[in-house]
Amino acid sequence: MAKIELIVGTTLGSAEYVADELAAQLEALDHQTQVHLTPELSDLDPKCLWLIVSSTHGAGDLPDNIQPFYEEIVAKNPDLSRTKYALCAIGDSSYDTFCQGPEKLIEAIENCGAQVYVDKIQIDVQYDPIPEEPAQAWLSIWQDHL
Repeated sequence: MAKIELIVGTTLGSAEYVADELAAQLEALDHQTQVHLTPELSDLDPKCLWLIVSSTHGAGDLPDNIQPFYEEIVAKNPDLSRTKYALCAIGDSSYDTFCQGPEKLIEAIENCGAQVYVDKIQIDVQYDPIPEEPAQAWLSIWQDHL
């Protein structure tokens, strides 16, 4: 089965809860998962799927816990040409920066050669106050292709 690196950007914990639920769903299918709350390039396997679960903080920024990872990618410009990623973005559409934080990370990893594995999901907590539910439904659509 597949190995999936879950990279979490969270401020208040909701993205962490979503990542934990997605990891449990994947593990139930015998996939190997690793959840990274303070990700570093040296801890991630570039040949694995990177499942990025992140909220937006402030004015369209990444949460503080994942900002150093973003900066490390920009500074080191690693070869991520073997890396596939999926994005689960969590936000609130009452803000004009809805789900823009993780897009900065996506741009950085794509600049290093990473390629999208599946279409992203943008979860709006205005309509989905329990973000785990749409995230799990999204994963269910493509989990059998891992």
